[in-house]
Amino acid sequence: MSLKSLSKSDAPKNITNSEKKIGDNDFIISKTNKKGKIIYCNEIFTEMSGYNASDLIGANHNLIRHPDMPKITYKIAWDLIQKKKEFFGFVKNLMKDGGYYWVFAYITADLDSSGNIISYTSVRRKSPQSAIDAIAPVYKLLIDAERSGGMEASEKLLADFLAEKNMSYEELVTALQLGAK
Repeated sequence: MSLKSLSKSDAPKNITNSEKKIGDNDFIISKTNKKGKIIYCNEIFTEMSGYNASDLIGANHNLIRHPDMPKITYKIAWDLIQKKKEFFGFVKNLMKDGGYYWVFAYITADLDSSGNIISYTSVRRKSPQSAIDAIAPVYKLLIDAERSGGMEASEKLLADFLAEKNMSYEELVTALQLGAK
C-alpha cells in the first residue's frame, strides 16, 4: 500500500461513456475532513467508484469529480455547507475505470458541541432519470460558459437560467427530484 493519498491528478484520464446505475435502495455515504479529504466511505461508495476503501481514505473527494460537472455546482455546495446549510444537487461522478454514475447528493456540515464545523457528511442516492435528462444539458451549457468566460460566466448563466424559470437553485433541484420538468 502506498503512503501517498490519491488526488484529482490521479483520476482516470481515459473518460468513457460507460454508465453504472446505483441501486434503487442504495445509499452512498462518505465523510470528509474540512479540507475535503475522505475520512469515511461505505461499501456502496467503493463498489460504485471502483476504488478500494484504502485508496479512498485520505484522498480528496474531488478524485471522483467528473469533467462533465460544472465547477459552479461545487462552489454552490461549498458556499452552503460552510455556512452550515444543507446542499442538495445532482452529481455525475467519475469511476476509477473512466465510467460514471449519477447521484442525487445531500451534503451537510458536522458540528461539534460548540457549533464549529469538524467534518462534512454526504449521502447520495439514485437520481430520477427525468432529473438527469433535464440537468445534463444545463450542466453542458455551464461548462461551456466556464471554458469561455470562467466561473463568473457560468455563475451568470446559472443566475439567468434560474431567473427565467423564476426559481432558486434549491427550488430547481427539488422540482427535478420530484419529477417536475
